[in-house]
Amino acid sequence: MLLVYTHTITPRLLYICEFILKEQLGISFVVTDQQEILNNHTGPILNYSLEKIDRNCLHIAPQGILFQKSIEQQQVDCFETDHCTAFFKTNGGDLTFDIFGASFFLISRYEEYLPHQKDAFGRYDHHSSVAHRNGFLQRPLVSQWMVLLGRILKEKFPSLSIEPGHFQFKPTYDIDIAWSYKNKGVIRNMVGFCRKPSVYRLKVMLGIEKDPFDSYDFLDRLHQEYSLHPIYFFLVSHLMGRYDKNISPFKKSMRRLIQHHDRRYTIGIHPSWKSNKAIYILQKEKRRLTRLVKHDIISSRQHYIKFSLPDTYQRLIQTNIHEEYSMGYPSTNGFRASVASSFYWYDLSKEEKTTLRLHPFCFMDATCFYYQKKSAEEAFSELMYYYEECKKVQGSFITIFHNNFLGTDPQFEGWQEMYARFISQVQR
Repeated sequence: MLLVYTHTITPRLLYICEFILKEQLGISFVVTDQQEILNNHTGPILNYSLEKIDRNCLHIAPQGILFQKSIEQQQVDCFETDHCTAFFKTNGGDLTFDIFGASFFLISRYEEYLPHQKDAFGRYDHHSSVAHRNGFLQRPLVSQWMVLLGRILKEKFPSLSIEPGHFQFKPTYDIDIAWSYKNKGVIRNMVGFCRKPSVYRLKVMLGIEKDPFDSYDFLDRLHQEYSLHPIYFFLVSHLMGRYDKNISPFKKSMRRLIQHHDRRYTIGIHPSWKSNKAIYILQKEKRRLTRLVKHDIISSRQHYIKFSLPDTYQRLIQTNIHEEYSMGYPSTNGFRASVASSFYWYDLSKEEKTTLRLHPFCFMDATCFYYQKKSAEEAFSELMYYYEECKKVQGSFITIFHNNFLGTDPQFEGWQEMYARFISQVQR
């Protein structure tokens, strides 16, 4: 049992101790601010205070963020230590920085509560982030710190039991528009044909050719061959709009598609663009999907990765969502929370740990194609890079692909073959 001694116990400190010590390192611990308990403890000690203790302990000097009760601008000056980038430099401890405070700053997304720049879609702009400005957005820095801390603790206390997690790969898919031409109805197809005449569209409508967005059989075969357990997120808005162009959830074909995937895999809600500012729309969409599959839906990922803190996550909690997969950037691949593992969301506006579990992704096909302007071959290299980064820290590698990228649409030529090659290489 590791004793964590501190001068003040706060919700922030308890939260980050739970994440770092229990979830990341598998260490049994207890936190105390009582001198008597400290004096009577005979096992390993982690001193998280400015106080010097005349005992064999690991001393981490606090920067102060974990003892604050408000959201304030933080001084983030990065430097290199133990082959890692770090910040919140401190003096007098066994580590050169406050690893607990810095980890909290990153995974709580503290900076997203402060005034910041938004992109054209009203989302937090990755250019504003500490990770981007200091060159570690493409690294799971918090996970790298956990490897470092585990090594230091084991060297200091050889008898301390440390059980880090295991690497896992989790493919996920967003079904924004299930088919390009099929099942859209006569009017939508006529309008589409008038705007952009296409013989191929006519062949699909006549059943001569396969719809270019239909990659479902291909993915089913891939998952079965490599024993994969993906998650599919379905957009089921009935209010069509500029950003919500899904096939109507009231069409039999769409309902059958969702039920087919529910029988084989885990499915979640892909909340529409319009639901972002109206909780009643989110609740209606969740009820619609729940009734269709006849069981509760607890997983979600925001359409267009459109969310803002704390409002979006608070609405999801009110809608009884427990597993959330939006923690990543739509405009660049990388680690938005600088971590390659899931974690409970800490609501800074209420100063409390919530029941919402966040599952960060670090690669999305649309980001690679539309924002980073990469080819399928370049995307393969990027996929392999993030796969290796996550594997090195025994983390979780979560990818996002869309059905249209993996079908037969000429615009995405080579992506289906690239994805099959990637899966075969990492699952062999």
